[in-house]
Amino acid sequence: MSSIQQTAESFFHACESGKGWAGCKPYCTEGATFSCQARSLADVTTLEGYTGWVEGLLTPVPDSSYELQAFAVDEERRQVLAFSIYRGTHTEEGGPVPPTGKRVEAEYVYVMRFDGDRIGHMTKIWDDGSSFEQLGWG
Repeated sequence: MSSIQQTAESFFHACESGKGWAGCKPYCTEGATFSCQARSLADVTTLEGYTGWVEGLLTPVPDSSYELQAFAVDEERRQVLAFSIYRGTHTEEGGPVPPTGKRVEAEYVYVMRFDGDRIGHMTKIWDDGSSFEQLGWG
């Protein structure tokens, strides 16, 4: 297994299990950036901000889980892709509306670009509108 694959996998699992920036920082460059076309993440421009957003999602959706479907490493371009399915139920306060009891199942992809041996930028490909609709969030 390549070093960027190990780093990407460690970051992915730390991020998706809600470890926040403290758990993800060792795998990222200083000032690592983030992008996503989803409206709910439009103002998030750093990986620190994104990992905090994921950590915060565990409050209204405490049964959050993920199922990693595929991992691909492009050594030449220094990029790693992770395809996963997110699942969870809005059972607690903290979301944009009171708990709905509704469940979400959403596919998403992380594209992690490496600068040296750490992640320098990550793009998330995800349809937030469909996810929020499933949860009853608008």
